[in-house]
Amino acid sequence: MPIQEETTDKTVAFTIKTSKMTADVLKKAMTAYLNHRKNKAQGKASQVKTGKMSVKELVGQNQGVANIEITDSNIKSFERIARKYNVDFALKKDITQSPPKYLVFFKARDTDVITQAFKEYTHKTLNRSKQRPSLRKRLHKYIQRANQQKQKTKHKQREQER
Repeated sequence: MPIQEETTDKTVAFTIKTSKMTADVLKKAMTAYLNHRKNKAQGKASQVKTGKMSVKELVGQNQGVANIEITDSNIKSFERIARKYNVDFALKKDITQSPPKYLVFFKARDTDVITQAFKEYTHKTLNRSKQRPSLRKRLHKYIQRANQQKQKTKHKQREQER
């Protein structure tokens, strides 16, 4: 590659405070910059992704993978709990079955942690259905109460008119 193309590819600006600019000062500034770039690149490579990831990324960590099937469509609540337990996992939707199932892949070494996370997840989902009736049922109940009150007020008004 000619020199002209190399200089147009990338431009770096150095700001150096010095009393006299010499080749030695410029050399030190350039080596410091290159060391900084090298350390920055190594830092990105050493960072391992955690939490939710793709199956390919999870398998690429070479730590063994296990999976569990979930039939529940409310998978977001499981993601919150998995983040709480700091579990590396991947979700895959299996559409081959009529109600779609979710496969949760996780590292084999996280088996104990994932079982605890699933216990909390099932506890939350079961308690949610027991504690509160559905919104439609509550709305229907309030509509019936409102209709009963309207009937009482109409009935009182008719009696007073006679």
